[in-house]
Amino acid sequence: MRLPLAILYFLLRLTGRLPLRVLHRLGTLLGQLLWWSGGKLRHHTAVNLSLVHAQNDAAERQRTIRQTLCETGKSVAEIAKIWGVGPQKALSLVRSVDGEELFQAALSAKQGLIVAAPHLGCWELLNFWLCSRTDLAIVYRPPRHAALEPLLLKARGALKPEQVRAEGAGVRTLYKRLQAGGVVGILPDQQPKQGEGVFAPFFGVPALTMVLVSRLAQRTGATVLFAFAERLPQGSGFRIRFRPAPADIGAADLDLAVAALNRGVEDCVNLAFEQYQWHYKRFQFRPDPSEPNPYWRG
Repeated sequence: MRLPLAILYFLLRLTGRLPLRVLHRLGTLLGQLLWWSGGKLRHHTAVNLSLVHAQNDAAERQRTIRQTLCETGKSVAEIAKIWGVGPQKALSLVRSVDGEELFQAALSAKQGLIVAAPHLGCWELLNFWLCSRTDLAIVYRPPRHAALEPLLLKARGALKPEQVRAEGAGVRTLYKRLQAGGVVGILPDQQPKQGEGVFAPFFGVPALTMVLVSRLAQRTGATVLFAFAERLPQGSGFRIRFRPAPADIGAADLDLAVAALNRGVEDCVNLAFEQYQWHYKRFQFRPDPSEPNPYWRG
């Protein structure tokens, strides 16, 4: 890595020596600052919650926004612990695994497994947990700042997953791995480029949604499981949770399959609502191109 990235990685390792409860307290403080600043993250979170929780009164929504921003702060702070102390020490923070029998059954079947991991809780810890149990290929989209890619590859690659770019050659790699009975991890709520996805309901709101998971499931017959690492209270650790995918996720009807994908994400989010990445501009693209961008402040 270049010197600035090497320094950043050193700082991650240094900060990672702090107890998780301390990092989460610092993250909560960061979330409070995000709340009081009234910046983009608060605005995007407020827009999303006004769409998906339109039935809630204003006071309840404001409480949820604030709680969500505090969880966002924790997700930033805990990265120092997950990436900074090495995978074995990070994995010691896993207190329990809910639904592990689903995961083990899918591995035993040897018909391919897609782990759909929403932006919920600590997905970087989930990556380590999966890699500690099986050979894994993970799909990633290169960061906007290309200089950060080596850091991400180094931090996520500690347990040697195959890191596959979400592009043509990478997608072919995924098909081959699944057809051979392998395991693939995908972030299913990553918004595709306009023209590359399908609109499907997400908490009742049309959202441009990736088709990759459904196409992989349909063409390979692989099992799909949803999973996330839930953040436990007071910095006490994490709980890995697996959920079965809705039955239609591999349907030949792509609209039906993608709607099932979003329902699977919803099932996970409803278990830890404030830990979802609600500041993500999930509804930026609209089915009607003339409809205004809901995040535009005017």
